[in-house]
Amino acid sequence: MKKNLLLKPTFILCLLFVGVASEAATLTFYGWSDQHTKTSGDTATLHPFVDAMNTMAGTAWPKPVGGQVPKPSFVIGTGDITEWPTNAAMKGYDALLNTRLKFPAYDILGNHDDGGRAFSPTMINWLKKKHGSLSYTFEKGGVVFIGLWSKFDPKGKPAQPLTQEALTYLKEQLAKLSKEKPVVIFTHLCHDAMTNRDELVNTIGKSNVIMILGGHYHYSSVNNYRGINFVQLPSPKSKATEFTVIRIEKDRLIAIPYDFTKKAWVSESKKVLDTTIKVVE
Repeated sequence: MKKNLLLKPTFILCLLFVGVASEAATLTFYGWSDQHTKTSGDTATLHPFVDAMNTMAGTAWPKPVGGQVPKPSFVIGTGDITEWPTNAAMKGYDALLNTRLKFPAYDILGNHDDGGRAFSPTMINWLKKKHGSLSYTFEKGGVVFIGLWSKFDPKGKPAQPLTQEALTYLKEQLAKLSKEKPVVIFTHLCHDAMTNRDELVNTIGKSNVIMILGGHYHYSSVNNYRGINFVQLPSPKSKATEFTVIRIEKDRLIAIPYDFTKKAWVSESKKVLDTTIKVVE
């Protein structure tokens, strides 16, 4: 008896559905920090980074991950967008996002962006217009992203605490979510530069915060503090030509910097995160 090699339509639909569900269960985005757009508004030094992001899709992941990097959903920037917040710097960076970068961008402000001792509202007004407020929340791919703006003391040391205002906003946002909902926090100060990490972790409590993204110190690094993953994003101001590629699956979290000049993934263990996370059905 000859076997029927034709797949039934219902079976084909099931296969297609499984493929779509599998794709939807993975969220990919990029991260960078401390762009330091020049006061003149010249963004030429940032163009290679943006161009590399635009062409990253299709690059093979490292073998332990497998597959290829898909088109990212967005790009996150964790502050110090400008060297100092001149109107030209604001316009230059805004044009970079709107005319060169091919993906949505979500930024938070850093200590350079309010002018420090020479206060300027330029970037504050820009971010409020773009995202509604200095701290804000959005959801993509079943993951909630909470951007925290924390006022920096220009007379203080490079490492400082997150402000009570930022922690209050975080507490209010987490209270709206189920304890199982995966959350990513992004803010300017990261692990090495945050002096009240314990207060932050206590505020998080039993919420499912899978990662905290930050910058400030211009180099890539990964730390785990009291069970929380801190990922410090690279800066175009450093010697390394890197941005971080982040992939969130339902039970796995990956964050690996990619050096686009060398066309190679960074492999140093202190810069790479590949870990299991709480399974969310």
